[in-house]
Amino acid sequence: MKPYISFIVLLTILASCNKTEPYVHEYDDTPYVLTYSPNLPDPTLSADNPLTAEKINLGRILFYDELLSSDGTVSCASCHLQENGFSDPNQFSFGVNNAVGKRQAMAIFNLAWNTNGFFWDGRAELLRHQSILPIQDPLEMNETLPSVIEKLSANVNYRNHFMRAFGSEEISAERISFALEAFMMSIVSDNSKYDRYLLGTETLTDSEERGRVLYFAEYNPFFPAESGADCAHCHSGNNFENDQYMNNGLDTDAMFTDIGFEAVTGNAEDRAKFKVTSLRNIEVTGPYMHDGRFTTLEEVVEHYNSGIHLSSTVDPAIANTESTGLMLDAQDKIDLVNFLKTLTDDTYLNNSDYSDPGIRY
Repeated sequence: MKPYISFIVLLTILASCNKTEPYVHEYDDTPYVLTYSPNLPDPTLSADNPLTAEKINLGRILFYDELLSSDGTVSCASCHLQENGFSDPNQFSFGVNNAVGKRQAMAIFNLAWNTNGFFWDGRAELLRHQSILPIQDPLEMNETLPSVIEKLSANVNYRNHFMRAFGSEEISAERISFALEAFMMSIVSDNSKYDRYLLGTETLTDSEERGRVLYFAEYNPFFPAESGADCAHCHSGNNFENDQYMNNGLDTDAMFTDIGFEAVTGNAEDRAKFKVTSLRNIEVTGPYMHDGRFTTLEEVVEHYNSGIHLSSTVDPAIANTESTGLMLDAQDKIDLVNFLKTLTDDTYLNNSDYSDPGIRY
């Protein structure tokens, strides 16, 4: 073979190796079985958006793709980092053109157990609704859904993914939201030290055990020696939340700058109420509260111990502690924080099924 012919053949082979191979046009409706610890109750899954492996895979690719933003610089994962429990270590997240958000990015896990709205103010009824609002938010991805659909539709690889997930190449806002919902529904955290303690496979330290007792014990001003931190009043069950919107005494009425749930309901009784979030993985999801005002767990504990502000909508159980505080001493606070750290799930934080697939089209 002549040298120049060999060179042409080599270029042809290299080009063939670098060419993106389209996926097989085949609908994959194999059910995905959500697995979880017996410590958690059975979740409520959407009957009209059943989980499938390919739908979850598509949602995962979309979650990490900056193409969903107007300038190709911001993805869902830009503000929801796995190592931080899919939250943001910044007080407020940065969007397109370094626009700054107004609330702390919420963690993502066990959303299949969330049945009462999404976002801090509950403005999205279902997870699919939540999933596409950041795309359209000028402070986040600053894009339009028609533009996203146009960009994805122009890409043969995405068309093939939608074929596999939904049975046709059609790309729509609903299908994008269904895929993102499926991926986020698949993210489960259920293997913390505390989970293993409940299963009888691990033992808490003395400090962690004392913190556990304080966590679940109710506030009792009449018997201080028996009084606890009363955390389970709001952060209850084995998912450590109650799925409600509450005012936890951060501000007085005069200090309110964010009306929270009231903006959704129009009810003044919901002013400054925000979603009660799960305390799972709380060690790695700071800063804390809807506005990220606290940077450490110690600050959070001290807020409930001595920093409660009364207002017209503060939860009565929290208001009851205002005169005395929780009466936690220094060792109590150390023990309580140590117990909260047993809720960290390293398996979830490092699960490759949730990580960046490294696919960009």
